[in-house]
Amino acid sequence: MRLLVFQHIDCEHPGSLRQFLAEDKIKWDAVNLHRGEPIPNLDNYDALWIMGGPMDVWDIEECPWLVDEKAAIRHWVRDLGKPYLGLCLGHQLLADALGGTCGPQKTPEIGVLEVELTEEGRADPLFQGTPVKQQCLQWHSVRVAQAPEGAIILAKSDICSVQAMRIGTNAWSMQYHVEIEPDTVDNWGAVPAYAEALRSALGEGALDSMKTETNANINECMRCARTIYQNFMSAIE
Repeated sequence: MRLLVFQHIDCEHPGSLRQFLAEDKIKWDAVNLHRGEPIPNLDNYDALWIMGGPMDVWDIEECPWLVDEKAAIRHWVRDLGKPYLGLCLGHQLLADALGGTCGPQKTPEIGVLEVELTEEGRADPLFQGTPVKQQCLQWHSVRVAQAPEGAIILAKSDICSVQAMRIGTNAWSMQYHVEIEPDTVDNWGAVPAYAEALRSALGEGALDSMKTETNANINECMRCARTIYQNFMSAIE
């Protein structure tokens, strides 16, 4: 198996999922779109993961490569029917590329917050063996406002109704971050756009409290990450 990963900022990579890929000896190639790296021939890959980033799905003037990325997502999911996993921006891009809509989150979700699986999510192969209610790292001020036609909503929160979804039988995405590691909050807190969003939502000193919350939940988060990774790999075999 060969995995392709689209990245939009250096610090948002597959995180803890890299450990599981290494254990399974799965080769993966990262395309850093923010650095102008071109999208390779998709026929050479078996699965596509799309990570987060500070830009929004509509920022095509500042990030013109978003146009090609969305086209690649449509082709991958709709035409090729290959396995897809999107996280945060990757979740929003899947929705946007397939005809859904994204818009500002009225109250940004930033911090370690609860996400609950829907009835469909509890039955979905990706979430088998994970808690119905999970504490997850969130850091977003944009949401999927309307999921694409035919999407199955797999998870929700009190203020965000599309926390996870599935398209067909090959594409999954989540608004929250399952890939966090012990140094994730430090790394993301060093990004000016992320730091400003954190201050605006939670005030000065919020980074330290977020680190404390994340550390308190890191073991549960990493257990969920391993289970979701294993479920994804089993579902696409």
